[in-house]
Amino acid sequence: MDDQNKNLILATALSFIVILVWLVVFPPPDTATDPNAPAVAEQTEDTQTAAGGTTLSPGADGAPQSTLGTTDTTPDAAPQSARLPIDTPRLSGSIALTGARIDDLALKDYRVDLTTDSPEVTLMRPQGEADAYYALHGWIAGTNVDAAAVPGATTDWQIADGETLTPDTPVTLAWDNGSGLVFRRTISVDDHYMFRIVQSVENTGDAAVSLRPYSLLRRHGEPSDLKNFFILHEGLVRLSDGELEEASYDNMVDYDTDPREGANAERIEVSDSGWIGFTDHYWMSTLIPPAQTPFRSTAKFYPTQNIYQAEAVLPQQEVAPGATLTSETYLFSGAKEWETIRAYQNDGGVTKFLDAIDWGWFFFLTKPIFAVLHWLHSFIGNMGWSIIALTIVLKALLFPLAYKSYASMAKMKELQPQMEQIKEKAGDDRQKLQKEMMELYRKEKVNPASGCLPILLQIPIFFSLYKVIFVTLELRHAPWVGWIRDLSAPDPSSILNLFGLLPFATPDPESFLAIISLGILPILLGISMWLQQKLNPAPADPTQQMIFAWMPWVFMFMLGNFASGLVLYWITNNTITFLQQYAIMRSHGYKPDVFGNIRKSFRRKSAAEGKK
Repeated sequence: MDDQNKNLILATALSFIVILVWLVVFPPPDTATDPNAPAVAEQTEDTQTAAGGTTLSPGADGAPQSTLGTTDTTPDAAPQSARLPIDTPRLSGSIALTGARIDDLALKDYRVDLTTDSPEVTLMRPQGEADAYYALHGWIAGTNVDAAAVPGATTDWQIADGETLTPDTPVTLAWDNGSGLVFRRTISVDDHYMFRIVQSVENTGDAAVSLRPYSLLRRHGEPSDLKNFFILHEGLVRLSDGELEEASYDNMVDYDTDPREGANAERIEVSDSGWIGFTDHYWMSTLIPPAQTPFRSTAKFYPTQNIYQAEAVLPQQEVAPGATLTSETYLFSGAKEWETIRAYQNDGGVTKFLDAIDWGWFFFLTKPIFAVLHWLHSFIGNMGWSIIALTIVLKALLFPLAYKSYASMAKMKELQPQMEQIKEKAGDDRQKLQKEMMELYRKEKVNPASGCLPILLQIPIFFSLYKVIFVTLELRHAPWVGWIRDLSAPDPSSILNLFGLLPFATPDPESFLAIISLGILPILLGISMWLQQKLNPAPADPTQQMIFAWMPWVFMFMLGNFASGLVLYWITNNTITFLQQYAIMRSHGYKPDVFGNIRKSFRRKSAAEGKK
């Protein structure tokens, strides 16, 4: 077996092993449950507030409790409330005037699936509904203030200004506690997904009081559309003084019990800037205190209620008689669009907000790869063609290395007669064979291992692009051509119904037939790998011939259920590699006989069948 074939087999085997391990460790995600499906509201119990400090535990009515003690068990039902509409270019929903909760949000630009009557994606839901998820803002009572004197979940706020929350018309809510404190809350929203909540309290009494403003996000149970896919982070995400933390819902369950919080909790005192919230596959809600503002960042899980909570609690402040205390917090609640989040980071001053997108371990590759892909898409306007253009760019950047590698392989082929002579002279003396081979390589300035390098470099790029395609919102429901309407999903066509020509539905993705239900793109992938092999004659060894014969089709089935965008990249990469190798071989005086090698492979197959 010559060294060129050794290198090719080694590189192919390494790629096969890595992808096999990838499939075992990171199996395809389960089919997501429709997040908008109705369900019976769960019953919950309140937690006992532990002694040792003021907490924000959810009370019987869902209110954040700021006093010590316990409450009775009650159904998890939201108080009936009048509502104030939210209507922006990208959001629809309402604010509950009882409790002044932001608990009803839908994304106008995104649908649950690709069907024509698909509903809008719902991000926040009121307490009492399935997947209840909402934002609360308020005050924790301090000195000279009773807990009942601050607004809670059952407080009926009055509309002081505005009728509908839009980017041009903020709304103001007000509540007078009748004991010398007047609370106001002004809520504004931009054209995208950022809310600004300005809370104020006017002290009309005779004594100074102290209060502590807070914001929190509360999620009742894990989301029903949770992917539980290792490559994707879902759950808590927060930045604390420049340090990013990601914690899954399971991680939050495993937090140590904190007596100060009355729950399984992990708190961080942020001295400068940060944010905290929950991230889903494509959507996110995040509390963002103003920059250079210290706050307490706390992540909690209430076991008896199955509630996950993220808090941003600002420092306690005193309000003198006749004075007014004002505090502001931002709430991002929307789609994780790269361009939108980058604008909030660069122009809005939200520190490292792009890191809220899960770039993974290969962030040094995934970030620039997506940035280039996004830039190409801004010119091309189609993500499929942008992926092809990105592949061309990556191959162009790697071409100098590829040229040296292919040139070295061509040189190895030229040295084949000399290598055969060395083998004959050395006989069974492997030490002598090794020494003389190394001398030949040194003399001719050939690196026998260089043939593996281009393929090995493709592995981290492949994984990074897989991460980009799976995680980033911009690939979701992005069409390419014809039948490819979603580049983040597998090819929907199937050979089992002749790609739609027969009146049969394609197999269910979870059935055993899905393994052989290959689409057009996976088949093209197998063909592109097979043609790439035919640049060189098949090795003489029967075992090697079998490996080479099966490898393209094994990869075809392995990658058959991968995202269409990733398979498209691999096909494009194989095609460009084929053209590069062919051109480099021709430039070194070796003319690959592709069709001749194909004919020989069929003759060998026919001969083998004849012997049987």
